[in-house]
Parts: sequence; structure tokens; C-alpha cells
Amino acid sequence: MTTREIADRLVSLCREGKFEIAQRQLYAPDAVNIEPYGTAEFPQETRGLDAILEKGRKLTAMIEQVHALSISDPLVAGSSFAFAMLLDVTIKGHGRMKMDELCIYEVKGDKVVAERFTSRLAV
Repeated sequence: MTTREIADRLVSLCREGKFEIAQRQLYAPDAVNIEPYGTAEFPQETRGLDAILEKGRKLTAMIEQVHALSISDPLVAGSSFAFAMLLDVTIKGHGRMKMDELCIYEVKGDKVVAERFTSRLAV
């Protein structure tokens, strides 16, 4: 798959809320996830597809309700692509939060090898 094809497929699956399916299909086993900040539950850096999948499951379990999910079309340059994502959710015990993120991906071969998120939280 080309970087464009991977970007389009990832965006399509994410728009359907199929994040784990996207990761299983498109990520390399040694992929790296980098967040803008770390917490006890979610470290700033997560290495390996299995650890990324587990992190996603933890986040999903914390979400009480999804109010909105919006993902832009991807912007592709060479072996990288990015898209904007707005996620409006209610987190158990924390209330409603809006996460406005730029999601940046690096592709090597035909797999995503790195994802990095920049975000702004608005409570």
C-alpha cells in the first residue's frame, strides 16, 4: 500500500470508530505512539502494537459517551500524513471533554511505524 492508501484507509476506519481494526491492519508490530503529555494510565510514549492496542482498550473503557467524532481528510507528504481529529466525549468520573488533535503518522514500507498526537483539551 502507498502512504496515500494507508492514510485514506486509516481515516475511513477511524471515522467509523474502528480504531483497533485500523491499528491491527495498518500498524507495524514495533510501532510507536507519542502523546503530548503522559499520565499514570497513559505514558507519553508507548512502544509496540500490543501495548498501543492495550492503551486503546483502556481509553475506550473510560469513555462513558461519545458525543461527536470528526476527522478531516488526510494531508500526505512523502512517507508522512496527518489529519485533524475532534473528539467530544464524557469520561467516567471526569465529565465531558473535547479533544482537538492533530494526528501525525510516519509510514515505512506499507505500515504505520509511528503516530504522534498534538492536542488541546477543552473541558
